[in-house]
Amino acid sequence: MKYIKQLVLASGNAGKLREIEGVLAPTGMTVTPITSYYPTWSVEETGQSFFANASLKAVAAMQATGLPALADDSGLAVSYLGGAPGVHSRTFAGPLATDAENNALLLKSMQRARTRRYAHFTCVLALAMPGREVQFAVGRLFGSIIEEARGEGGFGYDPLFLVRGREQTLAELSLAEKNKISHRAKALARLLSLLAPGHD
Repeated sequence: MKYIKQLVLASGNAGKLREIEGVLAPTGMTVTPITSYYPTWSVEETGQSFFANASLKAVAAMQATGLPALADDSGLAVSYLGGAPGVHSRTFAGPLATDAENNALLLKSMQRARTRRYAHFTCVLALAMPGREVQFAVGRLFGSIIEEARGEGGFGYDPLFLVRGREQTLAELSLAEKNKISHRAKALARLLSLLAPGHD
């Protein structure tokens, strides 16, 4: 990504911005949220997959600013719920639901789940650049859903997600620790490798 100096993030989500800035900081790239240009910017996520929604947002932000734009569509899939909430993770408890409301509904939905609490996060990144096809990168993080929230960091379902192989939830990790293992960090690393000089 050496030739990309400025990148627009197709989101106003402060948590996502912090994570992405943290991972991309060594590249020297400037990451600016689309809301710095258009404070009320939003795109209706009508896609039925993470890929479709990420592409919609990236292309819209690129067209609005004329700059390379990065979009993230992420979600939680829980085995006991047949893969839900999936693409509806952000709106699980309703279109305007808060993280706390989504987490409360998730716990309520899993009250009878003594086993099969396995879950994974998926992050799909879409990079839209003028005159180029949209490029995608995917990252996943596996773990399980605990029975009550732990930790003050992160956002979304982080306080309920126990990382596989650790005794901490994502919300109990520092940002630096999270950026080494998260689904978003993995997707960003993959995207950087795709855009490295000499990669076809």
